[in-house]
Amino acid sequence: MKQKSMFIVAAVAFVAIFVGGAAWYNTSKAGANETIPEAMLSALNRSYAPSVGPADAPVVIVEFLDPACETCATFYPLVKDMMAANPGRIRVVLRWAPFHDGSPNVVALLEAARKQGKFWPALETLLASQPAWTVNHTADATLAWVQLGGLGLNSEQLFADMASPDVAQIIAQDIQDANTLNVTATPEFFVNGKPLPSWGYEQLKQLVDEELAQTSR
Repeated sequence: MKQKSMFIVAAVAFVAIFVGGAAWYNTSKAGANETIPEAMLSALNRSYAPSVGPADAPVVIVEFLDPACETCATFYPLVKDMMAANPGRIRVVLRWAPFHDGSPNVVALLEAARKQGKFWPALETLLASQPAWTVNHTADATLAWVQLGGLGLNSEQLFADMASPDVAQIIAQDIQDANTLNVTATPEFFVNGKPLPSWGYEQLKQLVDEELAQTSR
């Protein structure tokens, strides 16, 4: 009961964030085939965002992700395979777009795990166990926490960090940036600042291959 009540307290901080961000789910994606204007690039890649791959990689994939999104879970290993096939040439940056009910709380859980150096194991665990904590398209952070039991996380510190102002600010900023970039569904990908011409894995791979072909490394 104590853990459940602490999740409830942490969740309160994100109600306003989710309500404020809900309006952009149905925003039209005007200009989806155009390169992002330079003035909007700051909204694409924030220094605080979790990333994997070399900082000087010639190709940077920015993905807006919802941990409760089934398609995000499907794409995750495909993007990892893409990186493995091009060692040292691709960096992936993750941003949050918590569209599903309850997703902001799961994002807060992941950000709190990041403070303990367990972000990537936590993310992969939750994506792999998604059906166990997402029911009827609603994410349950309490059930998600159960899936992370094997990672050795400090629960008291985790719950405190979930409700911290800096975690709330990260989620709020990502929602604001997603709005700026007209992100309306997940996963949403940008490759070297370019949105996909149309949605799909083949379109993502083609755009990545085109960008890799323009590099000399």
